[in-house]
Amino acid sequence: MFTGIVEELGEIAAVETLDDACRFRLRGPVVTEGARHGDSIAVNGVCLTVVDHDGDEFTADVMAETLNRSSLGALTVGSRVNLERPTAVGGRLGGHIVQGHVDGTGEIIERTPSENWEIVKISLPADLSRYVVEKGSITVDGISLTVVDAGPDYFTVSLIPTTLALTTLGTKQPGDPVNLEVDVIAKYVERMLGDRVVGEGAAR
Repeated sequence: MFTGIVEELGEIAAVETLDDACRFRLRGPVVTEGARHGDSIAVNGVCLTVVDHDGDEFTADVMAETLNRSSLGALTVGSRVNLERPTAVGGRLGGHIVQGHVDGTGEIIERTPSENWEIVKISLPADLSRYVVEKGSITVDGISLTVVDAGPDYFTVSLIPTTLALTTLGTKQPGDPVNLEVDVIAKYVERMLGDRVVGEGAAR
């Protein structure tokens, strides 16, 4: 489990294309400290498994399913990525519960700078809009953010200078894809209420 608090802005060091997958070599001295084979590291919000590591770099395999459902397939050598290690038991939950399971992708629509923050508008797939509410939580490229405004096919977030400086959202431009993970609690509530409604309907 992750919290959506990015630890480090890493970099894609190499990309190896395989038959139905690809292998990334990523550079991140913070997240590789103490890393072991089999550990999980979130890359732009996608939970990946450490295959190998050497110094401040680690490799991770990305299957076709993940490439199709996320924006990782658009990464090239030199691309900057948000990196986060799983939260430790007993650690602070600084953001919200993040699984590292991407629900879909959106695109940056527009950026509106202000004196002390920046409003970013992001497109929202129709099948995810019901999970996104004003002042609720959403994960964008692995970053835990609060929704400012929620529309039928978009939402906005307000980025403070720290987020702009230390994550990929500081440089993403209109048209750039981003990974989205909605609040998992909303999905469980929907499933439980749905089953209850179906059950009550059958009882009648």
